[in-house]
Amino acid sequence: MLTVHTLNDRICAHSNSAAHGLEIPANARILFCNGQVGARLDGTVPEDPRQQIEVIFERIGIILAAARMTFGDVVKFTVYVTDKSILPDYLRVRGQIMGDHNPPATLLIVAAFPRPGVQVEIETIAAKAD
Repeated sequence: MLTVHTLNDRICAHSNSAAHGLEIPANARILFCNGQVGARLDGTVPEDPRQQIEVIFERIGIILAAARMTFGDVVKFTVYVTDKSILPDYLRVRGQIMGDHNPPATLLIVAAFPRPGVQVEIETIAAKAD
């Protein structure tokens, strides 16, 4: 069982209510996912950043399932976007997927990605005690 640490009484709350920390229990399996972009199976990348984010979360779900994990096992996201205006879409889609589970996240604005058309990339770390 993951232990969420939200310390709003001692540390300023995050604007998206993300936890300040998340503790992984002893003997848990840890999964590190490389950065996922919004490329569909056929290699096409939607122009709309929200659609890219939806594809990214689909891809993350596939990786989690392959490791016998779910989104409830995610302990951290690192999110890269090319424009601050993309963040509300990320937060909306993340909220729909993650529900009440709100692990820590780092959000970064970057100049560009090597792959043309990509506006978002998300790295994921998950852990599960069997």
